[in-house]
Amino acid sequence: MNDKVVMPIWTFGLFIVVMNTTMFNVSIPGIIQDLHISTDLGSWVISSYSIGYALSTVIYSRLSDVIPIRRLLAVGLAVLGLSSVYGLFANSFEAVLAARILQSAGAGAMAGLGLVLASRYIPYERRGRAIAMISAGSAMAFGLGPIVGGLISEYWGWNGVFGVTVLVLAVLPVLFVLLPKEKPQPFRFDMVGAILTVSNAATLLIAVMQRSFLWLAISVISLLLHAWHLRRAKETFVNPSLLRNSSYRKLLTVGFCILVLNLGNLFLMPLVLADLFHKSPLLIGMMIAPGAILSAFLTRFVGRWIDRYGNLKFLLIGQVVLACVLTLFALDVPASPLIILCGYLFFSPAFSATMASLNNETSRILPKQAIGSGMGLMQLIQFFGGSFSVAVCGLLLSAQADLPIAEAYQHVYGILLAVCILSLAVMVWYQRTSTTARVSSAS
Repeated sequence: MNDKVVMPIWTFGLFIVVMNTTMFNVSIPGIIQDLHISTDLGSWVISSYSIGYALSTVIYSRLSDVIPIRRLLAVGLAVLGLSSVYGLFANSFEAVLAARILQSAGAGAMAGLGLVLASRYIPYERRGRAIAMISAGSAMAFGLGPIVGGLISEYWGWNGVFGVTVLVLAVLPVLFVLLPKEKPQPFRFDMVGAILTVSNAATLLIAVMQRSFLWLAISVISLLLHAWHLRRAKETFVNPSLLRNSSYRKLLTVGFCILVLNLGNLFLMPLVLADLFHKSPLLIGMMIAPGAILSAFLTRFVGRWIDRYGNLKFLLIGQVVLACVLTLFALDVPASPLIILCGYLFFSPAFSATMASLNNETSRILPKQAIGSGMGLMQLIQFFGGSFSVAVCGLLLSAQADLPIAEAYQHVYGILLAVCILSLAVMVWYQRTSTTARVSSAS
């Protein structure tokens, strides 16, 4: 596989898919008004995609252990592209919701299979560059999504936002030709385990997003049933040996924390700029975009540095930079909108470098036969961290309604800083145990 050609094309497709998670945020008011629905119903246009995207990511990743990537990609992008075409003509809430759910069912192919492809077919000595490119593409998509969605909604209406995702159909035939041909492997599909995995993640995400104790209770029951199933079944959808790997568990914890920081910050920054400095949606997007663009620009350098100097150094350096930015926000975010602009110029590249190093390190410690399931579970945990962060940040702001709004934002940023410090501590623990293990094996 010529990764110098394949990975940029793949990153473009992933850019569109990830941008689809944020483009609709600015379109929700128009959808609510045009379709005459409540705000609660309107929120499901975002939530349904988020939940489906997270679940389909881990399913595609797991299936890649036994089904050729080309076949999975063809199914995923076809579903995503055709559902986007359907969304262009949707004129009812039911049709819009169906289009978003179908989009999410296909979108997980790009997100889940990209890291599997890089881990399986790109040599470790240059794998960091490929994974850094994927991470930067995602970061840029998060930053530019609201701008693109706002421009399209303003001039072509919210249906036009579906048109952007149709572009993935142009990527499919090119990648289908360039990707390596694989042979299907014998596999007994654990349907019960897959259903329980979907149930675990979906009920937890719904419980967090809806702030429901009922859904939390259902989720706990689902998790207990899944634990019972893992002890009884021989071949399970979630590979239990992964969860017995202490190094992998530490990396899962770091992945969860890093997405808590990123999605929490992306949730808070627009609110700070709107509530404290009265910036318009377009200006808010313009102030966030430079950080995302800089992150994409630095991709080629960060990837080379990771390959040259190793994952652990960049995992630590990246998180230290994130902690510095969050400290600045916690102490002085009400001072000026330039604090947000300048802070995100450091935050976004640091996040991309940290994620690239984390995913590269995860691919290094996983056995080849478990790359699909291992990378898929990592992405599911990361995505849940982001969804959890947005919901909790909203709760924390609501709980501080009696305080000055600037002080409330500073408190929430302080909590994100505490999460960052926790992640750094786990990373230092991982580094020490990893170094000890290498010394022991060498002796």
